Amino acid sequence: MTVRGTDGHDAVSGSGTVGSAAAGRCAADDPVTAQGGTGGGGATRALILDAALASFRERGYDRTTMRGIAQSAHVSLGNAYYYFDSKEVLVQEFYATIQDGHRRRAAEALQHSVFADRLRGVLHAGIDEMAPYHAFAGSFLKTAILPSSPASPFSGESTAAREAAIGLFREVVEGSAGGISEALARDLPELLWLAYLGITLFWVGDRSPDQIRTRRLVDTTSRLISRLLPLSRIPGLRSVTADIHALLVEMRQPMPQATQARGSRTR
Repeated sequence: MTVRGTDGHDAVSGSGTVGSAAAGRCAADDPVTAQGGTGGGGATRALILDAALASFRERGYDRTTMRGIAQSAHVSLGNAYYYFDSKEVLVQEFYATIQDGHRRRAAEALQHSVFADRLRGVLHAGIDEMAPYHAFAGSFLKTAILPSSPASPFSGESTAAREAAIGLFREVVEGSAGGISEALARDLPELLWLAYLGITLFWVGDRSPDQIRTRRLVDTTSRLISRLLPLSRIPGLRSVTADIHALLVEMRQPMPQATQARGSRTR
């Protein structure tokens, strides 16, 4: 089905659950299933993940424990740890399943050729996919926003989910009909992902009915970005594209570890 954006355009809304997407991946990863067996391991893994996601929704991230997840999934604590080393590993699985659902929902939007329509649909699809988890998103954000947290979207542990998300925005760019300079197209997918993170942050705190303010932000942001892109072809503004690229290169560099000064004070 589809949901309509605030400006009258259709935004894609898919069907299915995070758990069903996870079950598909678990079955694919399970050696018994891959060999044509019963796939019991994959099913158990999916049960544990479903229990974790239900706990995230109902109790929040901080109050969710591996013991509670195991009890809800009706498996032993040792069995839960066999499939997932920690709650943080479950978060990465959550990211992966959300990304799977986002891509499915975005498929219709990617049939358009106009950049603004493609971007608008993909952004709305992301909000649609996250909607069932809005209630616990605030408590989860407190963990994900910490630079040292494995749940951070910029962490090494989140590399796969981050690259998958950027890859989706790369499809937005590469399938668009003209208007984007080659130099900007190189960096635009990552810039769009960063913009999506900003929209997600706004969505977390959005208490309007059905997060309608976030929907308006998506519509406005899509129009604004699409109108700015042609400016990258103006000779006098091409240096801005180079500056953006240099900034992204700098941002990708590992952050130096802060050190405390030792020894006596300088007199």
